Amino acid sequence: MQFEVVPARMALLNIDIQNVFVESAVDGLEVTHRINRLAQVCRDAGIPVIHVRHAVPAGADLGIFGEMFPGVEDMLERTSHSAAFHEALVLEPTDHLLEKPHFGAFHDTDLLARLDVLGVDTIIITGIETNVCCETTAREAMVRDVRAFFISDATTTAGVPGLDVAEVQRASLATVGRFFAQLATVEEMVGWITAATGRDGAADDTDRATA
Repeated sequence: MQFEVVPARMALLNIDIQNVFVESAVDGLEVTHRINRLAQVCRDAGIPVIHVRHAVPAGADLGIFGEMFPGVEDMLERTSHSAAFHEALVLEPTDHLLEKPHFGAFHDTDLLARLDVLGVDTIIITGIETNVCCETTAREAMVRDVRAFFISDATTTAGVPGLDVAEVQRASLATVGRFFAQLATVEEMVGWITAATGRDGAADDTDRATA
């Protein structure tokens, strides 16, 4: 699977770079720094940067999600420290912010409508956790005919009980790469974007590269 890299039709989605997740995931800070690097390359190429966080209003009825994870309503309450974006994440005034009430960034949000307005049909996914919110977002994108690049070294996880964290990361990447998105590293994505622009400044719709 080889997706075209056309900056004018792309957006970067940084998923859940929030205090609670950065602090619990393996190499959370290191991954955040990689995300910052990729985000700046995207901004320079005119690619919108969208920071997504899992947050809910106080007193929200979270249904089965709340039943499965007691206390999550406090952890993800939108004004809490745990739900806030981590201070290491670079937020620029031109960036977009999006709250999601579930694992995926599309379900029960206006993300698809935002992408339509921006003229975007391809997203780049980074964030935490690889096997939960990032993978869910890739699955949701695929069934909505939105192409996705999934950045293997700009995603991370805290794992699941009973399994090695590295094993969880490998399994999630293998599943996503086989069925839902094109895998890439930060270096690869930066190279493709740079090749597609071919010059300083933002790209137009004629600038493209093949991954």
